[in-house]
Amino acid sequence: MVRSGLRRYPREIVASIREKHTEPEVRIDPERRIVDPGVALAAAWLGHGSVLSYIGGRWVLVDPVFSPRIGPRIGSRVLGLGRKIEVPPIATTLPAIDAIFITHAHFDHLDRPTLERLANPGTVVVTPRRTARLIPSGFGDIVELAWHRPTRVKDLEVVALEPRHWGARRALDLRRGCNAYLISGGGRSIFCAGDTAHTHAFDGLRGVDLASLGIGAYEPWSHQHATPEQAWEMFQKMGARYLLPVHHSTYPMSDEHPDEPMERLLRAAGTETHRIVGRTLGELFVERDGNEDSTGPG
Repeated sequence: MVRSGLRRYPREIVASIREKHTEPEVRIDPERRIVDPGVALAAAWLGHGSVLSYIGGRWVLVDPVFSPRIGPRIGSRVLGLGRKIEVPPIATTLPAIDAIFITHAHFDHLDRPTLERLANPGTVVVTPRRTARLIPSGFGDIVELAWHRPTRVKDLEVVALEPRHWGARRALDLRRGCNAYLISGGGRSIFCAGDTAHTHAFDGLRGVDLASLGIGAYEPWSHQHATPEQAWEMFQKMGARYLLPVHHSTYPMSDEHPDEPMERLLRAAGTETHRIVGRTLGELFVERDGNEDSTGPG
């Protein structure tokens, strides 16, 4: 792990010092409608761990990160990793967001510049314990949610579960929480694991329509991030219907080739690759009356 970091981080930090920092290009358009009325469920991968979902008549974002670089800020500079792919068009003008879910405080999941752009009195932020102070002002409410304590957010039923990961913001900041989320509404349920190594904590879940699981950043970090094969196993054991793979091929965080996670996931799925949706950045998966319809990049 040390060798992997030394190969990558010094080079990226130097590059971040030299380049001009730009804030994420994203805005909210309350009049925008991405799906037709009557759609039961929709979801799109927006890069790295970011997921946009429509469930129970509500738009929700999980771990929105649209910044070209992630990491601590010093003035106008971000000392961190650079994005290798662009923010998809679907993310540049979003519908009014009802709720934002933050899984943990790492810079690649809790990105303050993105959240500052998304701040709105009509949006509720749900975040793990001891992380509320990291959320920028301007939101309608900020809810710290502990594990296994259900709550309601904008007509949605939400419960936080324990992933196999950690929630530090900085090296010695070890007391912050780390959540996975089960979100239910309108007769549908989605599960967003955030970052997690292989775990049996989600085996007992039932009735999940769409599961979002990370498949990348495992080399040499498999003790904190599941491999594609492990993600497929967890997906099968929770009995979910569709898998939306995330946390791959965006930021240069690990040693595997950017294309490797998806290739390995498809091999692991074998004859069930039709259950893997949202493989392309910004591709909107839509379910109407029990039938899926992938509409392509947004």
